[in-house]
Amino acid sequence: MAGFDGRIEELVREYGRMLVRLAASRLSSVADAEDVVQDVFCALVSKRPEFSDAEHAKAWLVRATINRAADVRRRAARRNVPLDEAAPVPDAAAASAQSDLEMLACVRSLPDKYATVLHLHYYEGYSLREIAVLLGVPAATVGTRLARGRARLRAILKEESL
Repeated sequence: MAGFDGRIEELVREYGRMLVRLAASRLSSVADAEDVVQDVFCALVSKRPEFSDAEHAKAWLVRATINRAADVRRRAARRNVPLDEAAPVPDAAAASAQSDLEMLACVRSLPDKYATVLHLHYYEGYSLREIAVLLGVPAATVGTRLARGRARLRAILKEESL
């Protein structure tokens, strides 16, 4: 039993901050992002899934965080609560310049499948192959989503500059 608890603590230390950033990139609220990550780790403790290796555990945590954040967004949309009114993510780089905040808002406005890939690639530094493993999709799909996400982001930025 202590071994499992120790492994949970290790996963929280290793991936907790990254998962909060991932959730916050979709939710605009650090408090909601922290709640999402807490829910994910609670699910991990209650379900006790078997992982083949560390990458499998990481992929499970990323997918669970993305799915849970999407649930929170849908719930907020049903209540008609604008996520833009929530507190901005207190990321030092994003808070330092208004343009960074605007870029993050544009990324958030994209559909989840594009925003997630853009976030993992540009904000977390994952390669296409690593993202493919994390999301459980082919690398070609990740590349397509990245290209389409960039194109949509360019269109949004061009539209805003007019």
